[in-house]
Amino acid sequence: MSPTVAIQEDSFDVSMTDSYQLCLEMSHERFRFCVVEPEQRQCFWLEDYTFPTLLTENPLLPSLRSIYQNHPLLQSSYWKKIQVSVNSPSFTLIPTSLYRKEYRAQYLQLMRGNPLSLSEHALTYTHQKEDFQAVFSIDNALTDWLAATYPLQQLTIVHQSSALIQATAASDLVLDSSQKLSLNFEDESVTLVFRKAGRFMYCNRFAYKNATDLVYYILYVINELKTEPKELKVILSGEITPFADIFTSLEQFLPNIRFGSTPPNLKLTAAFDEVPEHRYFSLFGNTLID
Repeated sequence: MSPTVAIQEDSFDVSMTDSYQLCLEMSHERFRFCVVEPEQRQCFWLEDYTFPTLLTENPLLPSLRSIYQNHPLLQSSYWKKIQVSVNSPSFTLIPTSLYRKEYRAQYLQLMRGNPLSLSEHALTYTHQKEDFQAVFSIDNALTDWLAATYPLQQLTIVHQSSALIQATAASDLVLDSSQKLSLNFEDESVTLVFRKAGRFMYCNRFAYKNATDLVYYILYVINELKTEPKELKVILSGEITPFADIFTSLEQFLPNIRFGSTPPNLKLTAAFDEVPEHRYFSLFGNTLID
């Protein structure tokens, strides 16, 4: 299985991975990773794999095993940090004052409308500065495989939305609008993160089939947040381009719309020049997970 995007700095020494941070982002449709020197915040390696449509109904692990087999970098078991983000629709956010660890599965059941299956379990990531808990589900087999692949490492596993929340918090510091709506796109879903005066206010994910549905969902959320499209700075990231029908439709209703960039202070070399800065916003946000 070959990557659709592969960027490696020639100066990177694969024998020195214990000085670097490995960030993995995985879903049934994609697997991505990047390697960052954590002190200087310099990105040295990025690969992006897209799984064939016929494989998306199958478990993720066979595809991961195929990628990892004989990979010159991923085979390394020694890293300074490893962050893993899981991209799935099964997550919810709970204020810390209301959170109880023993009710994690019940929080997700309320969100999903059905209980967790025997093949999955609930995990939590604490957003200390924002004072809430991100609860999400993950397959038992995936956590077992990660533990076996990196047996001597402390893994931090989060939901993709947590990486986006961290990334938007960093980007918020350099944007000049008091109200910011960040939209991160996958093939048929979008994650919304809303901040007002630097304060996190909202995060949710919507599935959509066409541009009309997408515009309706976004305008509905804006109305529920009691704001106006003209008052928002809207930042786009993920799987969207300026030539997409979705972008053309959004432009008609959101006057202050633009594409995002990499999170502040993350350094990309000339090897990354042909990669749109907004595309890997969630993956780069993983570098900000504590």
